[in-house]
Amino acid sequence: MKKLMLWILLLSSVSLKGQNHNPNDHLRSMNWDIIGSVKFELTEKNGLYPIFTETIRRFENKNFNLRGYLIPIKSGQKQQKFLLATLPVNQCFFCGQNGVPVMIMVEMDNAIPYTEKPIHVSGTLILEQKDASYAPPISIKHAKIIV
Repeated sequence: MKKLMLWILLLSSVSLKGQNHNPNDHLRSMNWDIIGSVKFELTEKNGLYPIFTETIRRFENKNFNLRGYLIPIKSGQKQQKFLLATLPVNQCFFCGQNGVPVMIMVEMDNAIPYTEKPIHVSGTLILEQKDASYAPPISIKHAKIIV
């Protein structure tokens, strides 16, 4: 799981050629562009650390909302902690098809039912200067569903 997270984060910051994503499923927004402004630096000891731009730092510890696809990290009908992506799980490179979507960690106040449809969440944007090979450095905490 840790290595999977490393590759998801590393490749999500790279423009991939030859993707066969259904363009109708790919979610785009100004807030996803803000998340996409984060780059990653690989250290000599194979650590992967985020480089947070001024663009994203303006939103740190503030309310932030995103519309995306729920990517579970644990099995179960209800999810409280999961990844949120711009593409559905069936179009994820590691889950069956091409390319790696941009993803962040979401921690909900209350568990929600799993769905393959896009969800809209709002919570506090947290940026952490930590090795992305062990945990995502970008998250939305205390999240709630926006209806």
